[in-house]
Amino acid sequence: MGFVPKDIERFIYEQKLLLAQQPECATAHYNLGVALLRQGKLDEALDAFEEAVETGQRMFEAFVNIGYIYFKKGDMEKVVLANKRAVEIEPRYARGYANMGFAYLQLGKTDEAIEALEKAIELNPRIVQAYANLANAYLQKGDIDKSIEINKKALEIAPDFGLVHNNIAYAYYLKEEYEKAIAHCDKARELGFQVHPDFLKELEPYRQKG
Repeated sequence: MGFVPKDIERFIYEQKLLLAQQPECATAHYNLGVALLRQGKLDEALDAFEEAVETGQRMFEAFVNIGYIYFKKGDMEKVVLANKRAVEIEPRYARGYANMGFAYLQLGKTDEAIEALEKAIELNPRIVQAYANLANAYLQKGDIDKSIEINKKALEIAPDFGLVHNNIAYAYYLKEEYEKAIAHCDKARELGFQVHPDFLKELEPYRQKG
């Protein structure tokens, strides 16, 4: 999101003062947006970021923050659009593609999600959340083996990522590899991840057999 000093109210006041003198200062609009976002003032922050992209040339971070605000508002179509603008300005910005991929996944646009997430990973092979979302996209397509393969790559990067242990557990369950499913499920819980109660119930008979 960007750097904001501890005295956030004073910082906001200073940015507004600067903008009163230089209304075309894109950086001040951007800084104001970041500070307002930290305060949870989404609509005011959105206005500031939109001013930043209108007055500045390469404000790709502002588009990323616009995308984040729309994510908080639950508008995934606008998350996609904002991050598309970000990567148009900065084509090597992996996080923009990762954000786009996540939003496409929420919209059920699996092929678009896979394309965006694979691009994110190509640009930055250590974005573990992109692997997690990509694995889910392949699961949506019914390619369980590919989903497991990608989850394994995620665990190579972040072996203590509870969400990924949960996801790979579910994929193994679908493949009827119950011992592996239980092992990863238990690891997810050990790491503090809240496994869905219905999934725990589904696994229970296989624990008893074991």
